Amino acid sequence: MLCKLAGQFTSAIGLMFLLAACGGGGGDTVQPVVEPNEPPLANASAPTSATPGATVVLDGSASSDSDGRIISYQWQQVDGPAVVLQGSDSPQASFTAPQVGANTSLAFSLTVTDNDNAEASITVTVTITGDSNDVTFSLSGSVLASANHAVDGDTNDPSTLLTPNDTLASAQPLDNPITLGGYVNEPGSGDEGRSRVEGDIDDYYRVELLQGQSVTLLVADFEDADADLYLLSEAGDVEDFSIETGEIESVTAPATGTYFINVTLFEGATNYILAVGSQALAVQGVEPEIVVGEIVVEYVNNNYDALPQDMGMQQRAGGAGRARLLALREGMAEQRRLGRASKRKYQFTDQRRQQRWETLLSVKSLRRTPGVRYAEPNYRLHSTFDPDDNLFPLQWHYSLIALPAAWDTTTSDASVIVGVVDTGILSGHPDLSGRLVAGYDFVRDPQVAADGDGIDPNPEDPGNSDNPAASSFHGTHVAGTVAAAGNNRIGVTGSAWSSRVMPLRGLGNDGGTSYDVAQAVRFAAGLPNDSGTVPVQPATIVNLSLGGGGFSQIDQDLFLTLRDRGITIVASAGNQASTVPSYPAAYNGVISVSAVDGQRRITGYSNRGVTIDVAAPGGDSSTDFNGDGYPDGVLSTGGRAGDIGIEFAYVFLSGTSMAAPHVAGIIALMKSVNPALSPAEIDTLLASGALTDDLGEPGRDDLYGHGLINARRAIDAALASNGDEFRPPALLAASATTLNFGATTDTLELVLRNGGGDELSVLEVSDDADWLLVTPTRTDSDGLGLYTLQVQRQGLADGLYEATVTARSTANALQVRVLMSVGDAAGSDVGTVYILVFDPATDSVVDQFAVRVAEGRYRYTFPALPAGEYQIFAGSDADNDLFICDAGEACGAWLTIDQVGLITLDRSRSDVDFPIEYQITLPNQPAANVSRSNQGIPRRHE
Repeated sequence: MLCKLAGQFTSAIGLMFLLAACGGGGGDTVQPVVEPNEPPLANASAPTSATPGATVVLDGSASSDSDGRIISYQWQQVDGPAVVLQGSDSPQASFTAPQVGANTSLAFSLTVTDNDNAEASITVTVTITGDSNDVTFSLSGSVLASANHAVDGDTNDPSTLLTPNDTLASAQPLDNPITLGGYVNEPGSGDEGRSRVEGDIDDYYRVELLQGQSVTLLVADFEDADADLYLLSEAGDVEDFSIETGEIESVTAPATGTYFINVTLFEGATNYILAVGSQALAVQGVEPEIVVGEIVVEYVNNNYDALPQDMGMQQRAGGAGRARLLALREGMAEQRRLGRASKRKYQFTDQRRQQRWETLLSVKSLRRTPGVRYAEPNYRLHSTFDPDDNLFPLQWHYSLIALPAAWDTTTSDASVIVGVVDTGILSGHPDLSGRLVAGYDFVRDPQVAADGDGIDPNPEDPGNSDNPAASSFHGTHVAGTVAAAGNNRIGVTGSAWSSRVMPLRGLGNDGGTSYDVAQAVRFAAGLPNDSGTVPVQPATIVNLSLGGGGFSQIDQDLFLTLRDRGITIVASAGNQASTVPSYPAAYNGVISVSAVDGQRRITGYSNRGVTIDVAAPGGDSSTDFNGDGYPDGVLSTGGRAGDIGIEFAYVFLSGTSMAAPHVAGIIALMKSVNPALSPAEIDTLLASGALTDDLGEPGRDDLYGHGLINARRAIDAALASNGDEFRPPALLAASATTLNFGATTDTLELVLRNGGGDELSVLEVSDDADWLLVTPTRTDSDGLGLYTLQVQRQGLADGLYEATVTARSTANALQVRVLMSVGDAAGSDVGTVYILVFDPATDSVVDQFAVRVAEGRYRYTFPALPAGEYQIFAGSDADNDLFICDAGEACGAWLTIDQVGLITLDRSRSDVDFPIEYQITLPNQPAANVSRSNQGIPRRHE
């Protein structure tokens, strides 16, 4: 009684008294015993197996409570394909067994609660029996052709529509800009198909070009074939030509007008890519000057005195055992020397151009003449200077984030090391020479590593020898965006080209594991790891262009440890267009990077959500907003597998994997001017908006995080936080130098910014075309910010139009080229596309679907596929060699060709859409003849 009244006493004395009276004093009083509650007993039963379609009953009615009663039942599925539970809050629940292709276990838990709120649980498992030979599902979707893609009207694939374009009169009309895939062959050469017997020597195209616009030919099978490129006037006269023997040919329009483009075969059979764009591609540098009419020749056996006369030449100098100088004799043996191209001699109106053409074509003929070891032009030599990186004009993504303005202050420093945890590195790539420090290979599984062993000190990327088309050399691309050599005359430029990269291999042919990646990260930080070694100098920044795992507390703690050691971690947000957090980007302390396109808009593939910190250029290969004739992917270092090894090259890729290294590179720039800058200080600067241009909703949003990274602002912020300040002269800069509306786009955006340090004001923004309207959309008091450009096509005649936007400021003036076309745009078309359902477990094609384009889409349906896990590929086959995705052909995969996803087909799917585009790889050396294997994916004969 007193014990029950104890709560009524509030004084300390009373409380002490009651404690004693309730047993604390050791008296003889007998206390009542309160029995503890006995928890309930969960008891459940279910059939051990069931067939698809059957109703399965889960019975928990035998559950009991010995000292009370059960007041609630709760059934929940804990494993297996999701099903709908009926009566989940009752003693008995039921569900319909799903269709499965193999025996599949489903697990369910029952939780019972008694009247004292005590709980008990039990799990039951039901096996659904299935037979993959009997259970089938449908799979359908669309393959989306990228904008500004076209196909040669007479490829070798007989299933593609035939539209001959072999003469000037039948020239195929093209939009501008355009990327086109084609095929040419000599009679009797190439694979069986439409043109095998009669040949397809010439393809002609008609196009409107502006002065200075270029046309570039990429010869896919250059190691076995030779194709040339001519630019003809409307009258059929040769205005420009390119007859090299390597992979690339390029011509330039001397004036605005209508032209014919002629792709002509010199020898063999080959696919090709034709890129009509706005800027000449200086892959070969300045056109070498030659002595027309003269050729330097070396014989195999030093004795071929009959050659000059047979080829219509005479020897002027040289002799046995050394090179000889031969001169062409006008009108002599021209048919033998020039072959079927001899008729072109009369298409030249410029005699000097004609003489140069005849000399170079004679060189090509001599090179394939038996007994001739070498044949070369007689070059004129002058003193010269080194040009800048020749592919830098195609790196549109750098001006988008003000990198050139940042380079006025710093290009980083060799003491700044960026650890790139990826697929490894092509260490011999000439644009990465001197840019690497020692790394490590942490891919533990030898089969996944594909380099003959597991963990080893060599992070070289071996590619995929079993399927060369799957060799992405992803890590090399990422490393090049960070630190490819700048101002070395070749290739591309890295965002922080004076920094260095620590290549760490954590991914293999089939991805990797979180454990292997964690070991690579530990190595980069100088922490104990499975290699038993640490680097001489830890990384300053770690870039993780990877993802796909779930949350791991171990990894979370690791990244926080790196931050405590002053190491900044940057990761790609993921390419699933999802708001679900993707790891490692979503970990606390990791900078998560989403991707924008050439118009600073979030890309369709980029993840978004509350974990996004910042945006950077990731590219979108389905667009060509700058009109250069190439897809707006991110261009960086890469490679391709060949018969005798790996050829170094330059590759366009798109993805958040490409966005992340832009941010890592800019942080490398920041660390070079302020080495003491900590990850926490970088986070503070980022959150304050000091490192970015705000996009989307004001302040932080789920698409762009704190905004689009701005290199110039980042350098200024790093200097300011160090108490230093470098103020370069004011400089008005723009987000693009060329804007291309094509035939369908009506609105594009342009950003004007101060690329220097001193103040400036925009005085005027004007244009020189009635059809163009430039409007300030979101600008500050100095006129800097976002401008909207709109075009009005109504009332304009069909054709190609050019305008110039001029922006004048108190510091300088700049001009932006604007392109627009009027007329019905040809729908994107890459020819007949073959969609393949591929089973990676058996390394075989399960089914195939061939389809032609309709409204820019290739719609496909597989009505009855066995249940299983598949990859989906799509591609054209212009040469009809029964391999899709060869060089010069269109290619695509779900999710993307760079990140091939695995589809679990346990139900019918109708939403499997993915893009297809021409895969463009630019050569490392224009004249390099590196043999390479067939890189395509085998298809079935239709």
